[in-house]
Amino acid sequence: MLGYLEPGEQVRLEERPHAAALARPLGWSMFLALVGGILVLLAPASLGLVGALLLAAAALHALAAVWRWDRTHLILTTDKLFVIHGIAQRRAAAVRLARVGPVEMEQSVVGRICGYGTVIAGDLEIPFVPDPDRVCSLAG
Repeated sequence: MLGYLEPGEQVRLEERPHAAALARPLGWSMFLALVGGILVLLAPASLGLVGALLLAAAALHALAAVWRWDRTHLILTTDKLFVIHGIAQRRAAAVRLARVGPVEMEQSVVGRICGYGTVIAGDLEIPFVPDPDRVCSLAG
């Protein structure tokens, strides 16, 4: 992360996406695992192989989702707001706070209950930000 900072720039906040970002991919993984498990246990042997492949796909899908979540970071510095993501190849998207004007947030009802929202700073839209009120107040 230090390679992204300019001299004199200080980190105000560094966060991972909220765990709610994992709900959809892990839900799909659980569905695949359920179908695969049913095929392995209850179907004829010819479909048991398909079930085993579905179980393997479910495990790989879940692992990839958690790894992608773990390798994504929201970083707020004294000058910039940016997101770093990627597994094999790291990528960063950034905006300078002085140029974007106000940093805004959107929260659904579920987001308010669970404590996450989308932070919008210029062209940069960051979903599943934990405690987006705090991010907006620190950015402003």
